[in-house]
Amino acid sequence: MLSGPDDILRYDYDGLVAEFGRRFGKGEYHAGALFRSLYRHGEPDPGKLPEFAANPSLAEAVRGAFGYRLPEQSGRAGDGVTYKFLLKLRGGLESESVVIPMRQYKSLCVSSQVGCKMGCTFCETAKMGYLRSLDASEIVAQVMYARHALKEPIENIVFMGMGEPMDNLDNVLQAVRILSDQRGLNIAQSAITISTVGHVDGIRRLARAVSEPPADDSHGSGFTRLRLAVSLNAPNDAIRSRMMPINRQWPLAELKKALLDFPLARKGDFLFMEYVLIAGVNDAREHALEVAEYLRDLKACVNLIPYNPGLDATLGRPEKEGVAAFYHWLMEAGQYCRIRGTKGKDAMAACGQLGNRELKRKPKALA
Repeated sequence: MLSGPDDILRYDYDGLVAEFGRRFGKGEYHAGALFRSLYRHGEPDPGKLPEFAANPSLAEAVRGAFGYRLPEQSGRAGDGVTYKFLLKLRGGLESESVVIPMRQYKSLCVSSQVGCKMGCTFCETAKMGYLRSLDASEIVAQVMYARHALKEPIENIVFMGMGEPMDNLDNVLQAVRILSDQRGLNIAQSAITISTVGHVDGIRRLARAVSEPPADDSHGSGFTRLRLAVSLNAPNDAIRSRMMPINRQWPLAELKKALLDFPLARKGDFLFMEYVLIAGVNDAREHALEVAEYLRDLKACVNLIPYNPGLDATLGRPEKEGVAAFYHWLMEAGQYCRIRGTKGKDAMAACGQLGNRELKRKPKALA
């Protein structure tokens, strides 16, 4: 991805300033100018910045230390409005990201891993197995490519692509620092959602990060406004353990304890509970009532997602009438709920459909 020896996309603002001091004996005046130029305008050449005009040798040194270019696109598929793009990674792997149109802006669904080890039965990514985690620069590159190569007005980020973000939380949080910095891409943390299958240790760790107030001079280094989404998908442990192996490690009672402790920044904030509705599995009226009871003392919004079949899916997608019925059962039981519209299903770009099985983990690769 880079022509120079170091990857500039892995540095947040303060990290880049510190690195300029270490390497060049320079500070925020030069490092800040490069940071703003790179993320706001996609311009990485210090030689084109007025702050470097009086010191062309410094510009040359920075150019050699932080050479930069966006990764190549290796594929694209969509329905004309919603689409996913694939970016080449080292080792012959690919990241997958989805551009989703909203009313006044566009959202980007980003991947935090290639493949996933969680093994959810309804998810195409699970069929790949886990190949590796993305580093912070590879996560940020997905957003940079959408903003600067595809010219998309991305204002919302959801970590709902390939992988389990809590399984790669250090890199995810570093990417959030970079994405949300007001001096760069300036994506509000209230517009960034981290989604998990119910990784309780990760939820508790994220809760601690969210609870820590940012520094007084912070421009996006704190995490107090991040949103959390949890893939619930089942009304009880018996069904959830069949669908989601993670439930055997952290059953619903343990998950709820962690969610009760998770801080919400504002009065109007919710925990988002994702519920993939599968015909004949988790879509009965008694299931809706169990879900409502489970969430009774949580400030939560249920996002109903009709199941999106994978390449060889054996599970059933519910009819519109079934989705509407489940929605009304939840609302009647006092549980706030929304139906998430399906976008990109026919191009394998919808929720639960990401992943290239040609890159599927081979048993020998585990050694």
